[in-house]
Amino acid sequence: MKGTKDSATSTITVNRKARYDYHLRDRYEAGVVLQGTEVKAIRAGRFNLTDSYAQVADGEVFLMDAHIGPYAHGNIANHEPKRRRKLLLNRREITKLERSIRSKGMTIVPTRAYFSNGRVKLELAVAMGKQVYDKRDKIEREATANEIRSYN
Repeated sequence: MKGTKDSATSTITVNRKARYDYHLRDRYEAGVVLQGTEVKAIRAGRFNLTDSYAQVADGEVFLMDAHIGPYAHGNIANHEPKRRRKLLLNRREITKLERSIRSKGMTIVPTRAYFSNGRVKLELAVAMGKQVYDKRDKIEREATANEIRSYN
């Protein structure tokens, strides 16, 4: 999914499932350590954040299960599609993330990927999983709002 260009920032992909499955709290911007073929594949629109999450390990943050499809013109040095990728945050942000996910039911999910001045950035959110009844309530509220709009 390609976004529109505005002042050196363009959206690559949005993780819609994250808004449906989680209550999103604090948001952070993180850089991503990528290989050359990964950047080329992302520019070709082969990036998927669905079912991905971030994990804090040894004072570093890693992106897990994000799928970057293989680069079509890549050779033997092409990247592995679902490899673990390091995220770049400052120490204070990592400490805050670590502290906030210690509480039960909290996780870190990527909500959006975008280019910022030619570099791939991720928007991370500290999130708490929604229960089934939360999802049903939201669907019901949206249906009611759409019905009201259609009468006006």
